[in-house]
Amino acid sequence: MHAYSFDLEIAWYATEWLIRIGALMIVPLRRTPSATRAWLLLIFFLPVPGLLLFLAIGSPRFPAWRKQRFRSLLPFFAETADRMRLHAPDLGDAAPIAALAETLGHMPATGGNTVELLDDYDAVVDRLVADIEDAQTSVHLLVYIFADDHVGRRVADALGRAVARGVRVRVMFDPVGSRRWRRGTNALLHQKGVDVREALPFRLIRGRTRRDMRNHRKLFVIDGRIGYAGSQNIVAKDFRPGIVNRELVARLTGPAVAAMEAIVRGDWSLETGEPPEAIPAIAAGTGDAKAQLLPSGAEYPLEGFETLLVWQLHQARDRVIMVTPYFIPDEEVLGAMRAAAARGVTVNLIVSQVVDQRIVNLSQSSYYGDLMAAGVRVNMFRDFLLHAKNVTIDGRLAVVGSSNVDLRSFQLNEEASLLLYDADSIARVEAVQRSYLAASDRLEPERWRLRSPVRKLTENIARLVNSLL
Repeated sequence: MHAYSFDLEIAWYATEWLIRIGALMIVPLRRTPSATRAWLLLIFFLPVPGLLLFLAIGSPRFPAWRKQRFRSLLPFFAETADRMRLHAPDLGDAAPIAALAETLGHMPATGGNTVELLDDYDAVVDRLVADIEDAQTSVHLLVYIFADDHVGRRVADALGRAVARGVRVRVMFDPVGSRRWRRGTNALLHQKGVDVREALPFRLIRGRTRRDMRNHRKLFVIDGRIGYAGSQNIVAKDFRPGIVNRELVARLTGPAVAAMEAIVRGDWSLETGEPPEAIPAIAAGTGDAKAQLLPSGAEYPLEGFETLLVWQLHQARDRVIMVTPYFIPDEEVLGAMRAAAARGVTVNLIVSQVVDQRIVNLSQSSYYGDLMAAGVRVNMFRDFLLHAKNVTIDGRLAVVGSSNVDLRSFQLNEEASLLLYDADSIARVEAVQRSYLAASDRLEPERWRLRSPVRKLTENIARLVNSLL
C-alpha cells in the first residue's frame, strides 16, 4: 500500500511538471505578454486547476466554423463600403485616422450625417420608442442587455405594434449580459411576434463558444435611416439596487447608418447561418457631420479600437479626455498615456466613483498611482455610475461607443465605436465631457498614497486576476 501511494505521488508530481512545461510552450503563443505572465504564474502554482481554467477560458478565439462564417461576410461588407464611398468626405488631417479605421473595421467614413448626442437615460428610451413607432420597413436592435422590466416591456410593446403594421423586426441580445432576464425577455419578444436571437449562445461541446467572449455592442437601426450607437442597454437605469447609470448615446441619420445596418445584419448572419441581405439603399445626407463606425472583436484584425486609441494617444499634442467605467489597460495603453503626459499633453481620465463591480474596481485602482505620477489626471465621477464610454483627442477626433478601456473590450468582446471627425460634433462631445469633469473629484497623489497596505494588496491581487482575461 505504501509503495502504491508513493507511485501515485510520483505520477502526480510528474503530471504537474508536464503541465508546467507544456504551459511554457503553449501559453505565450495564445496570449498577450501581460496575460501570459498571469497565466504562467497561476499554472506554476496550481498546475491542474490552472490548466482546467486555461482550457475553459484561456484562448480568446472563436471556433473555426465561426471564423469561416465571418470570412464569408467580407464581400457583403466590401459591397456596402463601396456604396458608402459615394458619400466620402474631405477629412483633411483626419484622413489617415479614417483610413486605419477602415482597414481595422471594413467600414469607411462618410459625410452628410446628423449626430445628436443624448446623455439623458430616459430621453434615449423615449426617442428610441418614438422612432420605432414611426418605423415603416425595419427595426434591428443589437444589444448586450435586453431586460423584461418596465423599460424592456415599453420597447417590446413598440416593437409589437411595429410587427402588427408589417414592419420587419429583429432583436439580438447577449444571453450572458441578459442572464437575469433571459427567459422572460425571450418569452416577451416572441409573444410580440418579434424575430429574436441570442448572440454568442454558450455551448460547451458542439459548436463551442466561450462564455467570456461576448457581444457587447449596442446598435439600434430603424428603416436603415436612423441609427443609435453608444453605451446604453435596454434596461432600467437603476437595475442594480442603489446604483443609477449615466450613459451617452449618439443618434445618427445619414449615410453612416448603413455601416450600423451592415454590422447588425452581419452579426445576425453569424448566429443564424443565413446569408446577409443586401442593404436596400444608403441613406441620403441629412447634415454636415463626418462619421465612421469602427466595429471590433475577435474576428477583426489588430484589436481595432485599442490599436487606433494607442496610435492617437501617441499623436496627441494638446488634450485628451478618456471616459470609461472599467479601466484595465495593457502596457501599450499605459505607455501611450504616460508618453502623452510627458509631452505636456493634458490627459484626463474620468472613471466612476460609484462601484458596481468590486473586483474590477480594485484592479483598476492599482493603476492610478503610476498614472498620476506620470502626470495623468484621474477624476472620480460622483453620484452616478458613469457607464458612458467616450474619448476626445485634440479637438480633431471624438469616439462614442460601447468599448471600455479594458482588456475585456480589447480582446474578448464584440464592440462598436462611432468616430466623429467634424468640429461641431467633437465640440459637443467635449462639452459633455466637461460636464463630467465638473461633477468629478480629482484624485490627489498624496492622499492616494495614504490608502492602507491591505487595500494596496487587494488591488494587486485583483489586478493579477484580471490579467487572466
